[in-house]
Amino acid sequence: MRDNNLLGGYLRARRELVQPDSVGLPADGLRRVAGLRREEVAMLAGISADYYLRLEQGRDRNPSIQVLEALARVLRLDDAATDYLLSLATPRPRHRRRRPRRETVPASIRQLLDVVGIPAFVEDRYFDVLAANNLARALSPNLEPGQNRLTAVFLDPAERAMFPDWDQATANLVGSFRRAVGTDTDDPRFIQLVGELSLSSPRFRQLWARHDVRTCEGMPTRLQHPQVGELILNREKLSIDGAKGQLLVLYHAQPGTSSAEKMALLASLSIPTTAVTHASAPDVAAA
Repeated sequence: MRDNNLLGGYLRARRELVQPDSVGLPADGLRRVAGLRREEVAMLAGISADYYLRLEQGRDRNPSIQVLEALARVLRLDDAATDYLLSLATPRPRHRRRRPRRETVPASIRQLLDVVGIPAFVEDRYFDVLAANNLARALSPNLEPGQNRLTAVFLDPAERAMFPDWDQATANLVGSFRRAVGTDTDDPRFIQLVGELSLSSPRFRQLWARHDVRTCEGMPTRLQHPQVGELILNREKLSIDGAKGQLLVLYHAQPGTSSAEKMALLASLSIPTTAVTHASAPDVAAA
């Protein structure tokens, strides 16, 4: 799943999603390509068609910020997608393929999970669950250390059934995943995870090919829980100091709502086993 031309692949994927009439071009009857032609992107961005072709083909990987911002405007990218585009054009240091590292959740964060009183867990940049409290596991059995939220949502029918808006939820999830990973696509865990999902889920393949980049923090999440019914929860993601790439994820209901009442019921139904469990990220054999 490694790609040595991330910038070109991104430009091509986003170009194919822009309809000509959305940028003021006539949508003539016969078009051999989806979306915009290369020369149309170049014209609208104020650069030569030959230069744009070199960018897509990976023969020029150091465009100026002005060129990238012009392309972002033509491709109708929002702020998050524009930042991602800029990052793809930033030179990356050469390094050998890294061995997988074991993620360790700070002891203070594990203690916080025990006392926070709402569903909470820790994930890494690949959405592997590293630690979780009882309420998180009561919300979903897949919020268990050693599980991965992507594989759960795409490959577990029971998890899929919890998302009434599954199409939108998966689009948001994949867009957030691409943003979290950024240009760090040589990591063995990334290669394994994207390879597994691409083989097993047509929906993931479709979304991954779009190259969407999204920020979804603070957005309400609608769940259909098998025990308490519909829940509408806010989700927050907080960076953990001293643990690069780890995020503390919390779900909370608006006070006074039916979702808050249902969450209290769910808390009373959860079995008080060990308060917090934690695990290292899955190991991947290094080549």
